[in-house]
Amino acid sequence: MRNIQHKLSVARGEQRTELVFTNARVVNVFSGEIYKTNVAVEDGRVIGFGDYGAKTTIDLEGAYLAPSLIDGHFHVESSMLTASEFVRAVVPHGTGAVVIDPHEYANVLGLDGIRYVLESTKNVAVDFFIMLPSCVPATHLETAGAKLTADDLKLMMHDERIVGVAELMNFTGVFLGSKSELAKIAAGKGKAIDGHAPSLRGKNLNAYVLAGVRSDHESVEVEEAREKLRLGMHILLREGTAARNLEQLLPLLNAHNSQNCSFVTDDKLAGDLVNEGHIDHAVRKAIRGGVPPITAIQIATINTARHYRLHNLGAIAPRFWADFIVFDDLKQFRVRQTWKKGVLVAENGKFLGKSPAKVPLPRSTMNLRYSPKDFIVKANGKKKIRVIEIVPNQAVTKEGTSSPTIERGEVVADTARDILKMVVVERHHATGNVGVGFVRGFKLKRGAIASTVAHDAHNVVVAGANDKDILFAIQELERLRGGQIAVADGKVLAELPLPIAGLVTDQPLPKAVKLIADLNAAARVLGCDLAAPFMTMSFLALSPIPGLKLTDQGLIDTTKPEKTSLFV
Repeated sequence: MRNIQHKLSVARGEQRTELVFTNARVVNVFSGEIYKTNVAVEDGRVIGFGDYGAKTTIDLEGAYLAPSLIDGHFHVESSMLTASEFVRAVVPHGTGAVVIDPHEYANVLGLDGIRYVLESTKNVAVDFFIMLPSCVPATHLETAGAKLTADDLKLMMHDERIVGVAELMNFTGVFLGSKSELAKIAAGKGKAIDGHAPSLRGKNLNAYVLAGVRSDHESVEVEEAREKLRLGMHILLREGTAARNLEQLLPLLNAHNSQNCSFVTDDKLAGDLVNEGHIDHAVRKAIRGGVPPITAIQIATINTARHYRLHNLGAIAPRFWADFIVFDDLKQFRVRQTWKKGVLVAENGKFLGKSPAKVPLPRSTMNLRYSPKDFIVKANGKKKIRVIEIVPNQAVTKEGTSSPTIERGEVVADTARDILKMVVVERHHATGNVGVGFVRGFKLKRGAIASTVAHDAHNVVVAGANDKDILFAIQELERLRGGQIAVADGKVLAELPLPIAGLVTDQPLPKAVKLIADLNAAARVLGCDLAAPFMTMSFLALSPIPGLKLTDQGLIDTTKPEKTSLFV
């Protein structure tokens, strides 16, 4: 800490402090109390409580003063915003820090993607802490743009903003003792090791935890989360755009275990961040669900800071950064002001921070090789086909079966039965890999929707009512150098260019929000009633998540995990 002698003198009351907040009802996340006091700030840090002379006084007139909020697990690319525009979206909602996993950037761009994230998150009004992606590619059943080993992680682990190893999605490899997975855990020794273990229970979960994994954000049922909590895992309560597990998991929380939980969003779109909120939304939802307000604020602040060892963040106390939120109603919890290191950076929904210098964009990532013939599925006389069944508001899917609809000897989409053709085209190395399957749950009556955001390898993914529109959508994504699009009858209904790794737009926040809204509206015109159709589609290629998925290598039964046949 710089100028420590001066700060000590100010703390003793011998000199005036730079700034003091008076008449504040401080939410103390250490003691679990709320009490009225003054808070002194010097050089961006809290100096002390009590009566201090100050150069500047901020009278809060009895408003609540709490630590700014922390997201414990987020893929900033999932907002489809640059880091600076993401900051503009979340700071008015009280966010002061995020722990991010640049897993998507890394799957497309490798170490260059992580370096881009480190550079683009400097000098902004939110502290970004990075977990190094552990699964690039996520599994051997998809083709990503890069491959990262434990040695690659070691190269970057020394950076002070690197706080650990991100979600170990190859949980089977971990509990079976795969050398490559254990080496990645070893690379993060002394730092946080995040987990990713959907539905993992019993002895295999014991082994997963024994290997060194310390958290999980994939629990969807209370008893699953409780079992993980009993083994010492930190439970990350997820409330994002497509995956919303908070409400189901609230019964887990009590006065004895809440300190071992944090709020996370994982993946959340720009429009939802602006209109619904960020971690503040999770706090409100928890309070409505019966969680005491102070407990909800602890889960959103100090719990996360302690778990990830984010020094001097997550609380209001001497030595801690003066990262505050101001609000007027404990139960409604609407952030009125956000302060960063003693500087007002948002007020009444308006971002007041400075924009950082622009960072050079990474290289183009659209390298496709395919033919319309690759989309054809020949009927083979079998009576049933496997169909990916969408589960609303979840990243998991189910495996269904259906009789095929056949035209001219080919299996085709059948909108009357809500069965669309789905295509995944590899886009990183021009391998010519094309996976074809069928999906139920989009309810499109015509046209197609397509995206270069397709977790985790982020190849081109399309769902459509016919091959012509599927082909047209892919061609248009090539023109955009990556993006998301809705088409019908050979015409573009709406599009969102994503020229940064095929994941992120270079547009400012208001324009990005509008383009995303237009895309969702276009999907509704085509018949889709899902709240987030493009994010839902992005998870249909996610091979580490149960159950039936489609990658560029074909249809995947993730429960085994192995390729499976379209025909039953």
